Amino acid sequence: MYLVCGEALFDFFTQAAGARSSELDYKAIAGGSPFNVAVGLRRLGVESALFGGLSTDFLGARLRRVLEEEGVREDFLIASDCPTTMAMVALDGNGHPHYSFRGEGCADRAVRPEHLPALSSEVRGVHVGSFSLVVQPIGDTLLELIRRESGKRLISLDPNVRLNPQPDAALWRERVEELAQLADLIKVSDEDLGLLYPGIEPEQIIQRWLGGRCQLVVMTRGSQGATAFSREHGVVSVPSRRIDVRDTVGAGDTFQAALLAWLTRAELDSPEGMARLSREQLDALLSYAVAAAAVTCSRTGPDLPRAHEVVV
Repeated sequence: MYLVCGEALFDFFTQAAGARSSELDYKAIAGGSPFNVAVGLRRLGVESALFGGLSTDFLGARLRRVLEEEGVREDFLIASDCPTTMAMVALDGNGHPHYSFRGEGCADRAVRPEHLPALSSEVRGVHVGSFSLVVQPIGDTLLELIRRESGKRLISLDPNVRLNPQPDAALWRERVEELAQLADLIKVSDEDLGLLYPGIEPEQIIQRWLGGRCQLVVMTRGSQGATAFSREHGVVSVPSRRIDVRDTVGAGDTFQAALLAWLTRAELDSPEGMARLSREQLDALLSYAVAAAAVTCSRTGPDLPRAHEVVV
């Protein structure tokens, strides 16, 4: 089982403008990067649980219902009377999302060190990412968790940088660097690296991360595919799939879930397993994650694929 840590929220997508300028229509979809990864793992056949704060309000109840329907375990959820975070999403002409968050004082942030659970051996790995890394008190809580669990089970990290909830890029860099030294697997987009390290070649940053515990860094490059940087096998790239893109919402979360699902099925989902990953297996891992992300991009919103829909 994977323990996925961080926010659960609702994404509000603006619909076509109505006849009256005083009215706006929205479509709200359950989301948040960690929430999506937890759901994505279940859809790909891997048991998962979500560790995070979930509101007792109407939106929080809907989020809990989605988790129940998807089969994500709720043992690690922290109930809170604080409201649910809302993300307002606008899509550009290429289907790329731009977010504006309403999250100060919300339930997903209200996770404190005293909420940290003891983890049994059934938890094969812990995944952290997105703005829960840098907003408080959950940011410091997750750092404490990863410090405690690093070396005991697979630790994966996806910065998934969102400057709207925390605009301090220096704070993001500091936290990502701390976690990168504790992680076994890092997935990062070229956009994330550009935001965190402007003017610095991505490979320079990635090679520094590979000097710590990390065995594999995978950089997603949108329509250009993905590139893996392996301590053992060097640099390996795979192209993207040719598809009609509806939007890219949830594509990165799908890619992350697919990486973890493939490693689980190959029985390589541990620090020791990552060290045994062969070149052929690395190619297969990347191809599977790219294929899974392509399915999500062919749909509207974060509608992550099920295992039978991912064809390599």
